[in-house]
Amino acid sequence: MPMIREAVESDLSAIVQIYNEAVVGRKATADLDPISIESRLTWFHEHTPESYPIWVLEKEGKIAAWLSIQRFHPRPAYTATAELSIYVSPLCQKQGMGRILLQHAIAKSPALGIKTLVGLIFAHNEPSLKLFERFHFSEWGYLPGVAELDGVERDLVIMGRRLIS
Repeated sequence: MPMIREAVESDLSAIVQIYNEAVVGRKATADLDPISIESRLTWFHEHTPESYPIWVLEKEGKIAAWLSIQRFHPRPAYTATAELSIYVSPLCQKQGMGRILLQHAIAKSPALGIKTLVGLIFAHNEPSLKLFERFHFSEWGYLPGVAELDGVERDLVIMGRRLIS
């Protein structure tokens, strides 16, 4: 049975490994080169369980996926809006890991003061778009050709959901 918990610094190696697998896959991040653990330390410490958590999902004692909630925009009026990022190990994709994490984030966000969630998803990442749609996110924006991956221009879809009306 998969278990979700707050990430701790010793999880950073697994978090970075899963992220770097996404870099290579060219569907889930606009980074073009793998990142290092050291380059993510500041990012990790900017996330706290009280405001912008990182949750990991463990399967059989190993981190299979992770989700981070981060500031959508630094200006104060956007404080109640957060961006979600979900990354699943290629070995664990299509097993419901993203679904479990997204459901968890939606349930926990109001207690964090978050009223609106957004996801920035490449248009060619159909599994992620379908996942967010399943949880009642809708397309709030479409940015054509804003990213270039390996010489191919890619579109970005902004998916959003209000949690509190």
